[in-house]
Amino acid sequence: MEVDVIVADESHAIYAEEICKEVFISAQERGTGIAKRTPEYIIEKMIAGKAVIAVSHDRRFAGFSYIETWGGKQYVANSGLIVAHAFRGMGLAKRIKDRIFRLSRELYPEAKIFSITTGAAVMKMNYELGFRPVPFSELTDDPEFWKGCQGCRNFPILESNGYRMCICTGLLYDPKEHIEIRNLRVAQ
Repeated sequence: MEVDVIVADESHAIYAEEICKEVFISAQERGTGIAKRTPEYIIEKMIAGKAVIAVSHDRRFAGFSYIETWGGKQYVANSGLIVAHAFRGMGLAKRIKDRIFRLSRELYPEAKIFSITTGAAVMKMNYELGFRPVPFSELTDDPEFWKGCQGCRNFPILESNGYRMCICTGLLYDPKEHIEIRNLRVAQ
């Protein structure tokens, strides 16, 4: 099955309701928490060019992810990664994750990129991109970010731990840790 993974725009707003439903169902199936988002929020991300969508050649929704900036754009969160049930097991999540990561780097090249997840597959994808696990204290301290966790069923755990830990694992990509050194001469 052919699927395109592209930066979303306003023409993809027709999929917003379906994206929200897929995220909700998936969270229930996994028994994990997930921050709830509205179709309006998803559409805002699409219009702003801060989302990636996967659409099959027959125009069916296949997957999605978006980015959000925090702490004065010093941090970018890769969030909401979802693959529609009919498209699972095809490696699509990795393609979406790769594209949302590249979009984050294109739009905010100096920002630290982070992800919080309970899923081993997402952890593995992040690790392959250069993320490392970190305590929540290394993520943004922007209170608005943590408000987004209020829709998660595990929010009381996060809150009771002073926003230092939860069920999720924090993963961070710091571009300063991935600087390539070119033309390095070794002294003889």
